[in-house]
Amino acid sequence: MNIRSSLWPLAGRDEQLAEFDAAWSTCRGLVVSGPAGVGKTRLAEEFLARAVRAGFRGGRATATAAAAEMPLAAVAHLLPPGVDLSDPVRGFAAVARRLAGPERDRRCVLLIDDLHLLDSASAVLLRQLTDAGVLRLLATVRTGQPLGAAVAALCGDTSVHRVDVGTFTPEQTDTVLRQALGAPAARRTVWELHRVSDGNALFLRELVAGASAAGRLAFDGELWSLTDPEPPVAAQLTSRLTELVDARLSAVPAQGRAVLELLALCAPVPLADAQALAELPVLADLEATGIIRTTADRRRTDIALAHPLYGERLRAGLAPLRRRQHLLAQIERTAARGARRGDDRRRLAAWQLAATGTADPGMLLEAAALARHAHDYPLAARLLRAAEAEGRRSVASRHMLGEVLFELGETEEAEAVLADADAAATSEAEVVAVACARTMNLFWASGRTEEALVVNARAQARVTGDHWLRMLRHSEAAVRIPAGQPARGLELLHDLRPEADLRTDSDGAADAAAWLAGAMMKVAALDMTGRSAEAAAFAGTVHRHHERLDQCSLYPHPASQLIGLSASLRSLGPLARSREVGERAFGELTEADITVPATWLAINLGLTEWLAGRPATARRWYAEAAARARAQRSTSALHAALNGLAVCVAVLGDGAAARQLLAEADAHTGLPLYRDTACLARAWTAAAQGDLTGACRLLRDGAAAAGEAGMLTTEGLLLAEAARLGGARDVVGRLGELAATCQGAWPAARLGLASALAGADPDLLLATAAQLRDLGADLHAAEAANSASVALRRAGRTREATAAARSAAASAARCEGARTPLLIPAESTTALSGRQREIALLAANGATNKVIAGMLSLSVRTVENQLQRAYVTLGVAGRQDLAGALGIADASRHQLT
Repeated sequence: MNIRSSLWPLAGRDEQLAEFDAAWSTCRGLVVSGPAGVGKTRLAEEFLARAVRAGFRGGRATATAAAAEMPLAAVAHLLPPGVDLSDPVRGFAAVARRLAGPERDRRCVLLIDDLHLLDSASAVLLRQLTDAGVLRLLATVRTGQPLGAAVAALCGDTSVHRVDVGTFTPEQTDTVLRQALGAPAARRTVWELHRVSDGNALFLRELVAGASAAGRLAFDGELWSLTDPEPPVAAQLTSRLTELVDARLSAVPAQGRAVLELLALCAPVPLADAQALAELPVLADLEATGIIRTTADRRRTDIALAHPLYGERLRAGLAPLRRRQHLLAQIERTAARGARRGDDRRRLAAWQLAATGTADPGMLLEAAALARHAHDYPLAARLLRAAEAEGRRSVASRHMLGEVLFELGETEEAEAVLADADAAATSEAEVVAVACARTMNLFWASGRTEEALVVNARAQARVTGDHWLRMLRHSEAAVRIPAGQPARGLELLHDLRPEADLRTDSDGAADAAAWLAGAMMKVAALDMTGRSAEAAAFAGTVHRHHERLDQCSLYPHPASQLIGLSASLRSLGPLARSREVGERAFGELTEADITVPATWLAINLGLTEWLAGRPATARRWYAEAAARARAQRSTSALHAALNGLAVCVAVLGDGAAARQLLAEADAHTGLPLYRDTACLARAWTAAAQGDLTGACRLLRDGAAAAGEAGMLTTEGLLLAEAARLGGARDVVGRLGELAATCQGAWPAARLGLASALAGADPDLLLATAAQLRDLGADLHAAEAANSASVALRRAGRTREATAAARSAAASAARCEGARTPLLIPAESTTALSGRQREIALLAANGATNKVIAGMLSLSVRTVENQLQRAYVTLGVAGRQDLAGALGIADASRHQLT
């Protein structure tokens, strides 16, 4: 990978390329306009290449400020030797002949980079040549730059089309990084690089180059990620980017420079504070040149730097005493107006700590609490450690630090800190608050279910108040439900209602935390037990309560409550609603840098995309979760994420990679809440090797275990997967029972699919395919339509079979390369019996006749006979041709032994 390649991939510019294609045949020229660094030249080069491919002869020139001082210097290489432009008529004719050349049927196109710097004589000449039809013009112009009259006339003509180019959106940044790096980047990495580059293409490229050169850009086999949060990516700039930023800042006068230094340390700051350092006209000039930006909210006006890189360079150049001077002065100004803003106390403590290395312990603890409630975990950890260094170590400070460490993914240290707080707790409020936090850390980080329940039980033995016992009961439920005991969890939460009157006094944080943890898991339990409509309604209410309680709760960000809403909407269908809620929540968590719930949300989004039939998209979500889980050392999350990756790569045809992922997943402890993903991974890995019988057995066993645990939604999902892999007759009865009791559109759709497959009923299969398309389950829909095509072809209804095959192909085209047994072309499977098809699949995936016989409890002779019949039916010479005939991946690397 050459990150410094001169030509980065041209991505995220589809709209501009379409503009060029539409306008080029009718215009005399085309001007690409945009701010510095957005990729104007790269886009114009692509336009030039397209014009050349269309038959034009291409040329290029670059205008510069130096060349502008000499008339025609920028285009001198286009002029014939000895041409006399003092005679405009003869000179123009000579240039025109030179440009026309011997190939008069091929018109010339000339790219002028930085047209705004072109001298007037060159602009006049180019205008004459374009008016005469001798050449067409391509040019780049930087917005905000003055244009001479001749240049303005050249590019302002109505026959010259203008294409505007702006900064990348986050989605475009994601696309560019994927193409430049050759694989997707982690979403947190995309977000950070987009934030720091502000979508500027040049800045983005240089940031990636700097991170790569510093060894901070790593590939884990699935995703590229920035490795360490410190130093920030903006601190490791390439020399080119440093020069660009420094050149921008060096033109600022001394007064303005002082303001910029203050903003680099303390932004945003009130306008009045900035005016203490510089007069209003200076600030206005800084705003006009795009170095600072202002935001106004009623009577309040704040100022901040316009680009993150400005702050990084300014901080890097500040001497320690100058830094201290700015910080202490801003502390004085903020204190003088009473520190009335909501986050003033938090910022004062942070500034004091940064300026002097110490601060009043009481202020530090107060500021840490504010930082914790604002979900600024790194700052909260620094303030808490500073307070403890000043001798203010208490149960409350230890409890808060433990919670913060959990959110930062430092789960082992969190357990040590919380255990210390647990031992020191004396009041019932302290006992309960610490026990709830410790239980959450033990269970969710490491899957240490029994230890978590022991901590809860010990706390229950230490308190007597009904209020505290109820909180501990809710905390216990929050463990038992994801541990696979939803019915028991709902019993423990029988008195948890959304209209609860929660305390907001000094003990309100623990009260709210226990209630919110219980509420989140009540949503999960309702969904698990088939009451998904109730779960979705309750989740929406809980989310609204969480937003209201956010300032008195130590529980994670309110967007974490949307995990349950997204999951319950997935169970209800259609999947688009689940996706929209989940992606919105993930964006909120990423922007706030909330890591733990974002990991679990990525796992949930992976399952949503899997059900939608988008295995490549699901794979990226699971890879995102795996990368985060490794960073957090969360074994339970890593177990779920690795299983999710395995099921995705299996359905994409790579059984060997799926087996490796399963082996890695087995080294970690999983949560029963995600038993569906674990079972899917094993079953589809078996199916990828052609072992459909074994896959169905795994799915039926997993469904039975889920049913015994009361996890009806999981049971239905796994039974439907068994139907897809050939076991429809065995699961129709139970799916009918679940459809009668479980809420949402999915239970009926799964029953319809299994019933249609069991009866090979083409009309019911087509009706089910339409229902599944409405749910957003394209892969299921494609399989149903393809199965209908097989049944119709066997019935001699050829025209209808062809139409069904087209419908299947249309749905399958949205499935990102998924390969499943029910997608095998109808022409290949119509004449095969079920047993012949299964044997052929196993043979196509590399299984020997002896292995197949053992797997299916057949004789080797029977396997040989069935394979010979399959060869004749499919019109192939032998087993080496089976993969192609069945439309599956090359099995050479998936051999069974």
